[in-house]
Amino acid sequence: MRRLWNLLPPLVTLGLILGAWHLATGPTGLPSYLLPGPAQVGRALWGGFADGSFWPHIGFTLTSTLVGYAIGSVGAVLTGICVAESRLFERFVYPYIVAIQAAPKVALAPLILVWFGFGLASKVVLVALICFFPLLVNTIIGIRAADRELIEMARSFSRSPVFIFLHVKLPAAAPAILGGLQIGIVLALIGAVVGEFVASDRGVGYLIGSATVNMNVSVMFAGVIILSVIGMAGSSIVQALQRRIIFWQADRSAPPPSET
Repeated sequence: MRRLWNLLPPLVTLGLILGAWHLATGPTGLPSYLLPGPAQVGRALWGGFADGSFWPHIGFTLTSTLVGYAIGSVGAVLTGICVAESRLFERFVYPYIVAIQAAPKVALAPLILVWFGFGLASKVVLVALICFFPLLVNTIIGIRAADRELIEMARSFSRSPVFIFLHVKLPAAAPAILGGLQIGIVLALIGAVVGEFVASDRGVGYLIGSATVNMNVSVMFAGVIILSVIGMAGSSIVQALQRRIIFWQADRSAPPPSET
């Protein structure tokens, strides 16, 4: 019952949005070539899934998003640990990481296509670059925000640097790292779609682009809805993972038991 109650507000909002959308596209509303009605978009979604034409595009976008996200996230965490733990590494490497991040990824996309081709590899590289830097910054901030008193106490008990990192610094950095992962999953999907817009023959971004050429606005809306659902699902998975890993934060946020 509690889960159903939590689902009620979003469902009410969805109903209001659909109602307003239906009124805006009614007989006296906007023409369908500007804004198709909910029924038209629903038919486009049903037709694309029923005949199987949407599935290859969704699979391609999911593959490039997840693989690039995994590579970028692992690279960001490892690099962030090196930067946070080594001032020498930070002085030699971090300025060039910032310089690469400062370059607009849309400007880098043509170079990435030339180097890695028009297939899956270029999309993976672009996704990894886009979701790399936010998680890198969060990792550095999280590790350096560890309680200095706890670190000094662990050192006073002759604990090794590895022990201090695993049992003091990493748990302290976990909220920031999981927050970076939350941001990265959304940026990863954006990177995959940008890569498909630039040059691709598959993917939801390609599907939207080809529908734009044909002025098939219903399919364009269907593609946007598919991307929204994928993004919401990915964000929900990361949030669930965050609640599992950072269980002590959930315990803090829970209301205290009432006294009888």
